[in-house]
Amino acid sequence: MLLLALDTATPAVTVALHDGRDVIASSSQVDARRHGELLLPAIDRVLAEAGVRLDAVTGIVAGIGPGPYTGLRVGLMTADTFGLALGVPVHGVCTLDGLAYAADLQGPFVAATDARRKEVYWARYSDSRTRLTDPAVDRPADIAEQVEGLPAIGAGALLYPDTFPKAHEPEHVSAAALARLAAEKLAAGEELPAPRPLYLRRPDAQIPKNYKVVTPK
Repeated sequence: MLLLALDTATPAVTVALHDGRDVIASSSQVDARRHGELLLPAIDRVLAEAGVRLDAVTGIVAGIGPGPYTGLRVGLMTADTFGLALGVPVHGVCTLDGLAYAADLQGPFVAATDARRKEVYWARYSDSRTRLTDPAVDRPADIAEQVEGLPAIGAGALLYPDTFPKAHEPEHVSAAALARLAAEKLAAGEELPAPRPLYLRRPDAQIPKNYKVVTPK
């Protein structure tokens, strides 16, 4: 097994290689505006660090969000393209699940990433491997009662201490955690879903109202 994992659902552009036993190389850079620019060089860097060629990869792991439309699609399109070119399976893992796995917490807690527009993408967990709720997008004040008293992780939680007073790191997901989680699930015989994006809301870019289509006669 040689899994190439990547995630661009948060400001972190993160890549890792897992050889079936553990992560052998990884890279993470935080830049919310340069996902497309940073991802491929990060993949090249990780492959070089591990001393392997891309055609040695036996599977792709992609973070499926939730996340903003533009950033998320960079990672998913790259994962699909590599999967097709190499003829290897592409596995989807919820970005919040990777964040929760990296936290390695026992007992109930919340994972939350920044959804912008003064909202968070979030879900509740009973432990680092077990999600209790579907990922959702909400204003922090609107979910205060649901998360009251719970520890929280992620950039979304750190941004809103009034709602998440027990927030702490990790701030962003890492591909290393995604790779370890995926490898663990695959080794246990669990099927991972296809990498379908969790957008949860419409993209920021919208067709203007009263837009007129002009076609030649």
